[in-house]
Amino acid sequence: MQRRKFSREYKLEAVKLVRERGVSVAQAARDLDVHENVLRKWVRDYGSDPAHAFPGHGHMKPEQLEIERLRKEVAKLKAERDILKNDHGLLSACAR
Repeated sequence: MQRRKFSREYKLEAVKLVRERGVSVAQAARDLDVHENVLRKWVRDYGSDPAHAFPGHGHMKPEQLEIERLRKEVAKLKAERDILKNDHGLLSACAR
C-alpha cells in the first residue's frame, strides 16, 4: 500500500478543526479518515512551531537548510582532501 500524501493546507485545516473548533482528535481523525496518531503529530508539530509546520520539500526549516548546506560543504572538503592526497603521492613519487 502506498503512503498517502496530504497538502500543507489540508493539515492546517485538520489542526484548526481540533484546536479552534474543539473537535476531539479521535472524532476528527475518523471524519478525515486519517490515523489518530498522524493527526496528533500534526497538532504537536503545529503547536511547537506554527510558522515552520509542515514544510514539505520546497520549504525546509532553517535547521534543515543548515544541515543541507553543511553536508554539501563536507562533501566538497572531502573531495579537496582526496585531490591533495593524490597530488602528494604523485609529488613524492616524482622526487624519487
